[in-house]
Amino acid sequence: MNEDEYIASRVDEQIDWYDRKSRSAQHWFKRLRGTEIVAAAAIPVIAGFASDPFPVAFVVAVLGASIAVISAAIGLNQFQENWTEYRKTCESLKYEKFLYLTRADPYHEEDAFRLFVQRVESLLVNENRAWSQYTQASIEDTKPQAGIG
Repeated sequence: MNEDEYIASRVDEQIDWYDRKSRSAQHWFKRLRGTEIVAAAAIPVIAGFASDPFPVAFVVAVLGASIAVISAAIGLNQFQENWTEYRKTCESLKYEKFLYLTRADPYHEEDAFRLFVQRVESLLVNENRAWSQYTQASIEDTKPQAGIG
């Protein structure tokens, strides 16, 4: 595989993937967190201006449950963490690509392409390793603990 093929089929595709995933995670995080904030702010307003207790109690309960569900969804899907990690990896890949294309240090040597591939693949492996470790830790956290209950 030559330089142009590698950049097009590996680096650019990974940059695009991490960019899309980062934007999507950011979108979901902000939308859900904003909804959570509005629901939390609405509870005292509704409770403070209500005259009939039944519908107010029901609405407050629904809003409270919504807050709990939204918070759990944000935590379960790790939108904020994915947003920042994916953005960091995307920008690191762009940085390496621009250094390589301009032959800036450390890519000013004769064996620049080999070094570029090693550094790009190292970024991707590290991202995958971090994701795997985080996923494994999450699985361990959800397992029932012996002797509890």
